[in-house]
Amino acid sequence: MRTLMPLTEHLGIELAEAGPDRVVGTMRWRPALTTAAGLLHGGALMALADSIGAVCAFLNLPAGASTSTTSSNTLFLRGVREGQVTATARPLHVGRSTIAVVVDLTDGTGRSVAQVTQSQAVLR
Repeated sequence: MRTLMPLTEHLGIELAEAGPDRVVGTMRWRPALTTAAGLLHGGALMALADSIGAVCAFLNLPAGASTSTTSSNTLFLRGVREGQVTATARPLHVGRSTIAVVVDLTDGTGRSVAQVTQSQAVLR
C-alpha cells in the first residue's frame, strides 16, 4: 500500500486485512496528527477512510483498471484523544463505471468515530 499511496506511511496507516468484501486498516493517535485540543484531526481520519476505501475499490476492479475517489461524505461521531482507530471498508455497489464503498471508523473500545461513504470511478 505504501508504494501506491506514500501518504499512508506518513500517517502510520497499517493494512490489517484485505479482500474484495472487506478491508481493514488502522492508524494510531499521535501528537503530530492532532488539533490544538489534542483530538485526532478530522483530515487524518478522512485520509485513513479514503485510503482503506480505495483499497476496497481496487480489489473490486476488473483486470487492468484503476480507480480514483470522485466523492466522499464523512459523518463525524466522536473525537479520538488516544489509542488506535480501525477503519473497516465494505463495497455497497460494484458497477462498470463506479464503485461505492462505506467505511466505518471505530476507536480502541469499538465505539463509532465516523462513517464515510465514497464513490470511486472505475478507470479503464
